Amino acid sequence: MEIKVVTGSITEIKADAVVVGFFEGTGCLDGDIAALDKALGGAVSELISQGEIKGRLNEVTVIHSLGKLAAARAVVTGLGKPAELSRDRLCGAVAETCRRLRKMGAASIATVAQGAGVNDISPAASAQAIAEGALLGLYRFRRHMTGEADYGEIKEFTLVAADENERQKLESGCRRGRVLAEATNLARDMANEPANYMTPAIMAEKAKELAADCGLKCQVLEPAEMRKLGMGALLGVAQGSREPPRLIVLRYRGSGSAGVDLALVGKGITFDSGGISIKPSEKMSEMKGDMAGGAAVLAAMRAISRFQPKINVVALVPATENLPSGSALKPGDVITALGGKTIEVVNTDAEGRLVLADALGYALKLGAKSIIDIATLTGACHIALGDFYSGAFGNRKELMDGVLKAAAEAGEPTWQLPMHEQYKELNKSDVADIKNSGGRYGGAITAAQFLAEFVGDTPWVHLDIAGTFLSDKERGCLVKGATGVPVRTLVNLVLSLAEG
Repeated sequence: MEIKVVTGSITEIKADAVVVGFFEGTGCLDGDIAALDKALGGAVSELISQGEIKGRLNEVTVIHSLGKLAAARAVVTGLGKPAELSRDRLCGAVAETCRRLRKMGAASIATVAQGAGVNDISPAASAQAIAEGALLGLYRFRRHMTGEADYGEIKEFTLVAADENERQKLESGCRRGRVLAEATNLARDMANEPANYMTPAIMAEKAKELAADCGLKCQVLEPAEMRKLGMGALLGVAQGSREPPRLIVLRYRGSGSAGVDLALVGKGITFDSGGISIKPSEKMSEMKGDMAGGAAVLAAMRAISRFQPKINVVALVPATENLPSGSALKPGDVITALGGKTIEVVNTDAEGRLVLADALGYALKLGAKSIIDIATLTGACHIALGDFYSGAFGNRKELMDGVLKAAAEAGEPTWQLPMHEQYKELNKSDVADIKNSGGRYGGAITAAQFLAEFVGDTPWVHLDIAGTFLSDKERGCLVKGATGVPVRTLVNLVLSLAEG
């Protein structure tokens, strides 16, 4: 979809639909909506007086212009109460409006900098939210569908600026919004792919293509190299599958220094059956998305390369399948991770933390100064926080605060959970240094405590996206399927760290 910025009046823009925002409880009309109402002969005011337009968040009212405007339709989008408006709410309202208009057959839309000036939302921030809302809200995954869609696509989206000064601000916001949304949609594409189209080898090839397109360096470690390094945890999970594992290493260098300022580690289980501790068959098909953390870090690297921050970042993705077979890990087996720590595997369905253990160890080997890992790790986190908040765990307040701020700015809700020392006791093993499951209670916390064993004193945050990587319905800028969480959070964090 083409997104452009022009100067002019919303009443004079030729499009299938022009869109303005309206706040709940507004007494009188002014600005763009007043101009639209005048051109329509008071139609907007009349619908407000009749109670059809209330301004409630995500309310969409379509008015056919019948030749009174250059556009075929005028659309009033509810923005809710002014005091509650945020960039995230604006993004969601735009997404809902775009989907509604797509179903009506619109191919071109124009709007203004909705919400600009409210709650410190600048024109650039408004444009960013609008661009993200349009691109994220209109996302569809149809790669394996041979039939035609029920309706077409919106091909052109125009933001209308009042003057040249505003135009420059809107263009800046649009550029940032497009980069973030396209990266998020890339992560969605990868996580939505069926597992036979996203094997560890294919995921590695996608990373190589991404590196070539974005000027990044890509290295892919294969089993022989993993054995030399002592990556017994990753190799152990992979031994039940015919698909060889890969450790994907993607590097971005924006700083003159040779070190790694930040490592982004993403779980890359391209299909998770649970192994010998097999999952119930219901919804097992969703486990093609167990590599959503890996997809998120690769996609974030694309956006990072576009913004060119002065920071060195490496993305690590331990990619493998977790399947039951005669060669698969068995409950009770003991394996040795990179660095020599031994692990009793009491549950083969707690495999994500095993592959992450070796990837975290490799991040330390590379000298990473800080580490963020992202994983669809535990059903326990999904139960605790539902499908709205991701869980966050860490060992440094400063880094955690940065992650939470970046998540809030991105509109990707994230909640910090405790890391009390007593939870470590549940991971103690009678036959090895540690076991890979602390049991049912506090499962998200004991999983995080397990990972903490492999980062030492390095500043580290773990994001559990088990409840947020997938959506079962359209909601704001989310669509049914993979969400692309937390790509925008990671990019915001990197940009913030680079700025100092």
